[in-house]
Amino acid sequence: MSRIKTAMVLAAGLGTRMRPLTETTPKALVTLAGKPLIDHVLDRLVAAGIETAVVNVHHFADQMEAHLATRKDLEIRISDERAALLDSGGGIKHARPLLGDDPIMVANIDSLWIEGETPALESLKAAWDPELMDLCLLLVRRGHGLGFEGPQGFFRDDAGRLVHSAKPQPPTPYANVGFQILKPQVLDGEPDRAFSIVPVWWRLSAEGRLFGAVMDGFWMHVGDPAAREAAEARLR
Repeated sequence: MSRIKTAMVLAAGLGTRMRPLTETTPKALVTLAGKPLIDHVLDRLVAAGIETAVVNVHHFADQMEAHLATRKDLEIRISDERAALLDSGGGIKHARPLLGDDPIMVANIDSLWIEGETPALESLKAAWDPELMDLCLLLVRRGHGLGFEGPQGFFRDDAGRLVHSAKPQPPTPYANVGFQILKPQVLDGEPDRAFSIVPVWWRLSAEGRLFGAVMDGFWMHVGDPAAREAAEARLR
């Protein structure tokens, strides 16, 4: 099992779908079961052995920095995007000087789950093989989560390689849950501006370097107030 020590937490977004809750606070500080979303994520990362978390900030950035300063169980580094939002890929590339060259874990702040028999991030780490792959997504099976909607998702072969599909038939059995391990170098050829990491996935898939690990827990995408209420009900 590879030792992953550093994570990037994507927390800079405007949280428009979470309004009105994000009109006075960043989405990452919206609470679920009495705890800010970002603390749910950071707690998972600490439990998985992460020692350093790089967190990008933009929306209500001062609130974010003040809150993150209270965390004493891991090193927090701030990637400042006050000047402009850079999306997922651009945000990771902007943070490259803070992340280093070793493989990193990347986490969305609106992705939570109820653990199954094996902790989800342990499954992700166990699947990671830098000789075979450049990026490994954490996946959930269709029917095992809140927020897996529509046909878009992944097929996974016996070796774990992924192929994406948005076609309604045949239905895809897996969805990305917003956590991944990647080599930061996969972004080095990308532009210094805002861009999504998703096209990078498609490039790596075509090269046979995109893999997936399947969690056995129950995933919850906490993207809007209704999803937050549904997740609260699950966690009661």
